[in-house]
Amino acid sequence: MNEIYDFFIAGRARNREKILEICNIFDDLNVSYYCFLKNEESNNDAGLDVNGDLEEMINKYENMKLDSKELKILFESDMEAEEKSKNLLLVLPAGKSGHIEAGVAYGLGKKCYAIGEYDVADSLYLIFDKIFANEKELSEFLKNNF
Repeated sequence: MNEIYDFFIAGRARNREKILEICNIFDDLNVSYYCFLKNEESNNDAGLDVNGDLEEMINKYENMKLDSKELKILFESDMEAEEKSKNLLLVLPAGKSGHIEAGVAYGLGKKCYAIGEYDVADSLYLIFDKIFANEKELSEFLKNNF
């Protein structure tokens, strides 16, 4: 993985349809990105079918042993892509992993953005340079800045 990405798109697998809609915006605007749902090579190597039954994929993932080679494949692939991305976009609602990835990106000095509604205000959401209310806002931002 030698590519540098404009964005690392993070989120919760249960929010797959929304995340893929966001990926389509990036595709339409030719803005480069990495998304765990589009990384078929690592997912296949880990025995996950991101295009198959969502609950089956999530169940298999959540039942992996922490020290399994499959989980390590996914971790290393995602962390490498995050390091090679200039910005992070967190698609809300997101789970623990997405929030941790946002913290990693912030710690690496990357600009962090989010899209969607959050349940409650949290001072740590101040790591985000902007939280887009919807896809239209995100699209306009990308058109004007990338």
